[in-house]
Amino acid sequence: MKPADKIRYVETGMKHKSLYCFITFYKFSVTVQHMNEKILVVDDEKSILDVLTYALNKEGYLVERAYNGQEALDKVKTFNPNIVILDLMIPVISGYDVCKSLQNKNIGIIMLTAKNDVIDKVLGLELGADDYLTKPFDIREVLARVKSLARRFKKTLEQKDEKDLISIKDFTINKRQRLVSIKNINIEFTAMEFDILYLLLSNPNIAYSRDQLLDIVWHMNYLGGTRTVDTHIQRVRKKLGAEYQNLIQTVHGIGYKGVDELFENRD
Repeated sequence: MKPADKIRYVETGMKHKSLYCFITFYKFSVTVQHMNEKILVVDDEKSILDVLTYALNKEGYLVERAYNGQEALDKVKTFNPNIVILDLMIPVISGYDVCKSLQNKNIGIIMLTAKNDVIDKVLGLELGADDYLTKPFDIREVLARVKSLARRFKKTLEQKDEKDLISIKDFTINKRQRLVSIKNINIEFTAMEFDILYLLLSNPNIAYSRDQLLDIVWHMNYLGGTRTVDTHIQRVRKKLGAEYQNLIQTVHGIGYKGVDELFENRD
């Protein structure tokens, strides 16, 4: 990164006292790898929003801004950000409540606070924030925290994608796309057939009884009884063909299990 181009002090009013944010601007070059990453910046002070928006845009991020908690929640729905930089002391809906509302939404949260109080930081982290920064802040640290959080979330998503994709030799099952292919040729499965196949192969070497399969896949006591499980397994094996039908093994006296490598026919 090139030396600092210029240094600017930004004065902001915070609860009857001035807050000075030491902001260092760089000659940034747009980084292509950030072009699809979205950042929502939430603060009730325009000067802070301007600084963060400028720096993040220069790094190649797509940036939206909000001045209060309600506007932030509305923009989360429409903008679908990857990361939210959230000031805790915002009007209408507090930053704490916004943080709580974003739990379990797969959104990274970096909270901003003028309070150097451990209790406030711990409360924010317990409500779902991933990181925090205390004002005044250096913009270099903000960008470093954003990049670090973005990398962590990207790695988590890649791990999830890997879990959703099962490959054994020329056989592939993709949970997200609900596709099964053998030697790059898609094989058609009904919804129930796919669910049984994915359940067994995503939990290899775990034996499921017929009753368990009925409960997990059909979510009820199916009127056809446990015999319908055997029928579906037969259909799945037939579609897998001679080379891959043994990915589903019969566990005598119990039910069925999936395996993550091929064996000779054991039935």
